Amino acid sequence: MRALRFHAARDLRIENIPAPGKPAAGQVLVRNRFVGICGTDLHEYAYGPIFIPKEPHPFTGAHGPQVLGHEFGGVVEAVGEGVSSVRAGDRVSVQPLIMPRGGDYFADRGLFHLSTDLALAGLSWAWGGMAEYALLNEYNVETIPDEMTDEEAALVEPSAVAVYACDRGGVTAGSSVLVTGAGPIGVLTLFAARAAGAAQLFVSDINDARLDFVSSILPDSVPINPSRSNPGEVVRAATEGNVGCDVAVECVGNEQALKACVDAVRKQGVVVQTGLHPHENPIDWFQVTFKDIDLRGSWAYPTHYWPRVIRLISSGLLPAKRVVTGRITLDQAVADGFDALLDRAGGHLKILIDLTN
Repeated sequence: MRALRFHAARDLRIENIPAPGKPAAGQVLVRNRFVGICGTDLHEYAYGPIFIPKEPHPFTGAHGPQVLGHEFGGVVEAVGEGVSSVRAGDRVSVQPLIMPRGGDYFADRGLFHLSTDLALAGLSWAWGGMAEYALLNEYNVETIPDEMTDEEAALVEPSAVAVYACDRGGVTAGSSVLVTGAGPIGVLTLFAARAAGAAQLFVSDINDARLDFVSSILPDSVPINPSRSNPGEVVRAATEGNVGCDVAVECVGNEQALKACVDAVRKQGVVVQTGLHPHENPIDWFQVTFKDIDLRGSWAYPTHYWPRVIRLISSGLLPAKRVVTGRITLDQAVADGFDALLDRAGGHLKILIDLTN
């Protein structure tokens, strides 16, 4: 089968590799349909290996060259003995976290996303979404309803990141929320906040094209370009009592974006750090203390989120497909996918690879 595999930084290759064999007990063979290019994939391409193991993964044994792609869905081709939740022909979304067998403190408590032995399909598992087929465990696949498209099945994973970030922030009906970063996760976080009942939405980004895009799909959100306006001042001027927003979610992994969140959030507000910072960054700890702020990390998502996020997307409450700005084939993946998304002057937000062609 054809697959896009990571060999080294700036070295992605479309190759013919053996297809997975017959699924073993508890396993499911999926014919992939759509897969998204994630920011993590871009970081691996530009600077990796980062999450891709250089040596065999201690739990899965996976190592490079690695089939990429952890935001995907498809159709069940075959199931192994004992599989009862899906059958051949079912359309599914893939939850890519490979759960350790046990003996790990967090895994034993169902917090698989926090386990030190965690692996992911498309990063540290033999199979991923950027190939014709993927062999997965039964718990990795969740059926999708008829009203949900194959493209939307590939958007459940990044949407789960956004929903979890809003949960970590305690976003609720009437909340005022600032999101720094109008990339795919940032925009999905705005959608997730609105779905949770947020009444005021602010979005900060230095890219005017992205701010314009957000304004076109969320016209009542307040766009802020920090190169021209101070996000904290804009947020305070628009919030009750000029106190700032209830929740600020940092979706960039940028020092200035995090500082803007700390500045813009009200006293006893919550700052959620979702973007991955490449190195240590200082913040104003006096303000964290003086304002009585909660500063929380948000890593991935609990594995049980899939049915909930599928309901949010299929109901239309979280219109994830609106972040998609490009659809390409596997042959176009490097030049028109990875390179296009790394181009700072480019206009793309989320690109999906169509594996049905």
